[in-house]
Amino acid sequence: MRAWVIYSLLRLGLFAAAFALLYWLLPPDLWWLAAICAALIALSISYIFFSGLRARVTEDLAKRTRQREPKPADPDAAAEDLES
Repeated sequence: MRAWVIYSLLRLGLFAAAFALLYWLLPPDLWWLAAICAALIALSISYIFFSGLRARVTEDLAKRTRQREPKPADPDAAAEDLES
């Protein structure tokens, strides 16, 4: 859970910083262009530099998914599934 929070806050912070800089540099009527560019910049930086953190988030998601899978009620059904 902690990796999720850190990764999300880092990406949000990157977006906010890039948006603020671009909003300051571009004319005010092009705020939408600043938002699009900031999103692309934040996505690119997080993809390149935060791969380890992204992997931890992925592991946490996989662990949660495995924990939530329903257990078969019939033990014979589980054995039959393994055979096929």
